[in-house]
Amino acid sequence: MKLLVTGATGFLGTALVPRLLAAGHHVRTFSRGPSPSHPELQGAEHLRGDLCDPPSVRRALEGTDVLYHLAGLVSFDPKDGRKMYALHVDATRELLKAAVEAKVKRVVLASSSGTIAVSREERVCTEADDYPIPVVGRWPYYLSKIYEEKLALELCRASGIPLVVCNPSLLMGPGDERLSSTWTVLKFIQRDIPGMPNGGISFADARDVADALVHALTQGDVYGRHLMGVNMTMREFFQRLSRLTGVGVPPLRLPKAGNILGARLLEKVARLRGAEPALDAHSVEIGEHWFWLDSSKAERELGYRARDPQQTLNDTVQFLMSKLPPGKLPGTKGRLADLRSTPTH
Repeated sequence: MKLLVTGATGFLGTALVPRLLAAGHHVRTFSRGPSPSHPELQGAEHLRGDLCDPPSVRRALEGTDVLYHLAGLVSFDPKDGRKMYALHVDATRELLKAAVEAKVKRVVLASSSGTIAVSREERVCTEADDYPIPVVGRWPYYLSKIYEEKLALELCRASGIPLVVCNPSLLMGPGDERLSSTWTVLKFIQRDIPGMPNGGISFADARDVADALVHALTQGDVYGRHLMGVNMTMREFFQRLSRLTGVGVPPLRLPKAGNILGARLLEKVARLRGAEPALDAHSVEIGEHWFWLDSSKAERELGYRARDPQQTLNDTVQFLMSKLPPGKLPGTKGRLADLRSTPTH
């Protein structure tokens, strides 16, 4: 088939494209920059353009059988809210309208588990759960992804284009060059997390998610959502990282309200000094929630299989350590923190 992949230069894209090429498909990537230098993308056709530029989008969709829409921006900074809505909602709307005009036969949308599986209490969510807007309403990333998912389902149903929505949790594994997902692990390595979060995390290996997305080409619940991830308490997550890195777990043990209040105070102090806080209050607040999910539908419909989570975390740590500047050992500050909030168009 002829496939168009948006966001191909991102973490998930660089895992997915080689798998699609290996399956014998013609893969076209689409991004704002020149032909990407990623070795994983060699063999794909590259078109330069912008999702906010309708003519270049229409050119990219010419002759396309299936659209993989992976482009996105991951940020928990409220100042990036407008950019995320422009990309996740406005650009997605125009992209799908162009896909209808191009008579695309199928759309696979890479969404987020955060459009479903976010709770203030300890619980495991399924695809039957409603959008958690009351919980995530102050977090523009998850809110914009909810609106993206809703408009994609509505538009594709109305036009008759089969749509499969994939909802991986926090992506881990090697290859996250922009720290779009694995920055939590880097923050741990740099000892930027003073207090142990009280919530529950879910994460998915990008390689396992990419395998499931390949299956979504011909499989999956059409107009359905598919959760993917492995659940852990935040305590277990950081204990595992501690064993892998030798860095101690966050030393403070405070209740939820104490962690959030402390993060806000530290953020305010940093701003008064004209500096960026090591850990913003929004990220701390998110860590006090539960992101647990049930992956059984994705396993059944898309063949999703989660590898040993310890292997995923070890590969994540090894990749990040290889990117630290010379002489920067665990527990020290590295320049990688400057790469956050980079869009994958």
